[in-house]
Amino acid sequence: MVEQGKGQKAQDVKLIGRKVLELTGVKNVESFDSEEFLLDTELGFLTVTGQNLHMKHLSLEQGLVAIEGFVHSLAYLDGTTASKSKGLFGKLFK
Repeated sequence: MVEQGKGQKAQDVKLIGRKVLELTGVKNVESFDSEEFLLDTELGFLTVTGQNLHMKHLSLEQGLVAIEGFVHSLAYLDGTTASKSKGLFGKLFK
C-alpha cells in the first residue's frame, strides 16, 4: 500500500459492474460469509454486503482484497454509527 504525504493513508476501492470489488489498504479480514464482509482497513472498518460474495484474492502483506459476487453496499463504520447499530456490529464496537 502506498501512503500519501505525511501520515496520510491511502485506500483504493474499485467496483466493476457490481460484480467484482478490488480494495487496497486492507489490514485484516475480521469476518465474512456469502452476504457480508467486515474488513479492517487503513481508513476504518468497512462492511461489504451483497449476495453470493466470495473472496477472489487475498494478500494482507500487500493489503489487497478482491471480492466477487453481487455487491449491494459498502459502508465505513465510525464510532457514532457503530454504537447505534444492532447485531454483530453493535457487539463488536461497544
